[in-house]
Amino acid sequence: MGKSLVLVSHGLFCEELKKSTEMIMGPQEAIHTVALLPEEGPDEFKKKFEEVTASLDEFVVFADLLGGTPANVVSRLILEGGQFDVYAGMNMPMVIGFLNGVLLGEDVDYIEFGASNIRHVNSLLTSSDDDEDE
Repeated sequence: MGKSLVLVSHGLFCEELKKSTEMIMGPQEAIHTVALLPEEGPDEFKKKFEEVTASLDEFVVFADLLGGTPANVVSRLILEGGQFDVYAGMNMPMVIGFLNGVLLGEDVDYIEFGASNIRHVNSLLTSSDDDEDE
């Protein structure tokens, strides 16, 4: 099995992000999700995360929020010897960047890729109008 991606979040955000990505990129067996549900605490979340990742050889984790329970639980696992990377502040461009990187066999700077795709569309539209006037 190749490199996998594990999305972790408060609520179903991770599951819905996977579904939305699949609308664009098609079914993704290499993406796994672990949702922290309202009735769960850190221990239940940790158990679910460990169950999902037990069969994965190599994986990267994208978390919804730095300092939130999902990111904190996963970060503690790294302090206990876990051998994987964790990125907080996940967005769809990061997930698509991961998939493209795997397809092309290239390393992707997930932080740069995710951040560079955040744009103020109004400014882009105004800039485009200005360019047309020249």
